[in-house]
Amino acid sequence: MEITTEMIKELRSATSAGVLDCRKALTEADGDFQKAVDWLREKGMATAAKRADRDASQGAVELYSHGEGRVGVMVEVNCESDFVARSEKFRELAHELALQIAASAPKYLSEEEIPADVLEHEAEIARTRAKEEGKPENILEKIVQGRIDKFKDEVILSRQTYIRDEKMTVEQLILQSVAAIGENIIVRRFQRWELGERLDN
Repeated sequence: MEITTEMIKELRSATSAGVLDCRKALTEADGDFQKAVDWLREKGMATAAKRADRDASQGAVELYSHGEGRVGVMVEVNCESDFVARSEKFRELAHELALQIAASAPKYLSEEEIPADVLEHEAEIARTRAKEEGKPENILEKIVQGRIDKFKDEVILSRQTYIRDEKMTVEQLILQSVAAIGENIIVRRFQRWELGERLDN
């Protein structure tokens, strides 16, 4: 896979690693952003990633109401210090995350939160659809996995495409903020309400 300047720039901005290190990480990871971040972490080169183990117990609860009260969002975003929690950059990130949740309606914070029966149900739908489309048996599981990944990209907040920049995920947005602010940042929890939705949704 060709490693573009844009990819290097994006990784550099998220991790603060050097240009050559970012190029090497992307080459080793075959262009996969998350694997490149992990590669830099393993080599001890990613400052944003280095902060991931530090305690984040300060922060803010951001509230956002959209469409004249039709959608409401509450999100808790944590950082390491009260000083950063009051900073404009941190507040902007918390607000952007609330907007993201309002617009894209994620259901989970992380992959681990998705119940096994939900994944099995999605896999079953994908398998049935692939069979109906006449896909060959030998590539069925690969197609199912691809559709499960797409499902995860839609329902997990960190994997969603950032609403203001389709080349970036929410995770990349947070990593950029970690690099810029200099502290570990964690989205602790969120809740989204929509007028008239059933309570068991």
